[in-house]
Amino acid sequence: MTIVYQDSSARMSQIVIHNNTVYLAGQVPSDPTADMRAQTEQVLEKVDALLSQAGTSKENLISAQIWVNDMSQFDQMNAAWDAWVVPGRPPVRAATEAKLAKPEWKVEIMVIAALPES
Repeated sequence: MTIVYQDSSARMSQIVIHNNTVYLAGQVPSDPTADMRAQTEQVLEKVDALLSQAGTSKENLISAQIWVNDMSQFDQMNAAWDAWVVPGRPPVRAATEAKLAKPEWKVEIMVIAALPES
């Protein structure tokens, strides 16, 4: 059994790969002053970059977990998500309202993807 850990600190890894499956840590926005849609777009850019680093892409998403700090802004998050997700290949998904680790963060997203068959 091989488990690969990437971009690790003492607390956590940003990427873990096991059995041709890529697990990403929850990603948060880089500019916490932005609105919900822009924060979601920032997070999805980070997801794209990490999936690429791991050797996969959003075309191979299996699941997503999304936390938003305010459900009244859920439509803004969904607008960014819908523009980003691959048509016809949406992952299973759960989204919920939650108090995030920093009050200025409006969204956090965690995904699981498959590695493409070689």
